[in-house]
Amino acid sequence: MRIIKIVLVLLFLNLQLNAQDAIKILTEKKGVSIRGMSLPSEKVLWASGSKGSVVKSLDGGESFEWMQVKGYETRDFRAIHAWDDKEVLIVAVAAPAVILKTLDGGLSWEKVYENADTSMFLDAVTFKDDKVGTVIGDPINDTIFLLNTEDRGAHWNKVNASFWKSKVLEGEAFFASSNSNFVYDYQSNYFISGGIKSRLWMDGFAMDIPIIQGSKSTGANSIAISPNQNHLIIAGGDFSLPGEMNNNFVKLDRYKYPNTTEKHLSKSVYFWKVDKKVNNLNGYKSSLVFLNNNLIIACGTSGVDISKNRGKYWEKISTESFHVVQHQPNRKAAFFSGSGGRIGYLSFE
Repeated sequence: MRIIKIVLVLLFLNLQLNAQDAIKILTEKKGVSIRGMSLPSEKVLWASGSKGSVVKSLDGGESFEWMQVKGYETRDFRAIHAWDDKEVLIVAVAAPAVILKTLDGGLSWEKVYENADTSMFLDAVTFKDDKVGTVIGDPINDTIFLLNTEDRGAHWNKVNASFWKSKVLEGEAFFASSNSNFVYDYQSNYFISGGIKSRLWMDGFAMDIPIIQGSKSTGANSIAISPNQNHLIIAGGDFSLPGEMNNNFVKLDRYKYPNTTEKHLSKSVYFWKVDKKVNNLNGYKSSLVFLNNNLIIACGTSGVDISKNRGKYWEKISTESFHVVQHQPNRKAAFFSGSGGRIGYLSFE
């Protein structure tokens, strides 16, 4: 019996080691933290982070080119959006708020937005389509700071305060942990706040969600929507206690409003309902992504988890810390990024 137990332990440890080895580290850069990553195609990858750092791969991660944006060597570019191998937008957190764009693959960068307000803190950028995009920042004077563009980031306009139907609550802000706190679907925008109060915002309205909150280090960090757009998932936790497994994952399912036959409703109306039949992640997670309608990957300083059934069960596959995970287009695979300029790769094919 003792021998059987020893064999089982060894097999378990071997499986754990194999799972961790499955994430292959492709490149590293000492002293650089990478919190922004964008994958416009199967072959093209862009990432950005501290010390004015930007890195790109044009061959699916086989090789990487590192660069430092001249004049911005001390800035932290935590948000990035790439259209292809040439056209890229990067966003620097903290004051002065700066948005830069390149059209030549990083050889030169143009400043397309700047705001010297000392209260500025830009958290993330996302695009609805090729032209329309949004940058979200922490609240200023109890109003969420939101910028919109309709010309691929060439010009930016602040969203009017009348857009907001719900009020920002005390201690409610946003985390710039992985450039993934904002998503679009075919009809709406969704973003998540964190901190003392953590909520899901939909087209200017705020909705309470069952995620840990109450201190500055708690709340939602990342939101993703399934390819069929029927499921919203949210990850977070307490980044000061990365091993805690308390209310750090939320899943919502889309459902049709039951009274769509009423005359005043000109089209079908959909709402989101919290799925209570899911489990917590294995610790704090700063980023998560769907690889298909069922398979989810989540990462953070607590390691990497996967779920094959939309969060009903989670399996910890690595203890290695990453800030960001993104789906590789056209593949059942994902790229990761984190501290030390590490970019990793995991394939399920």
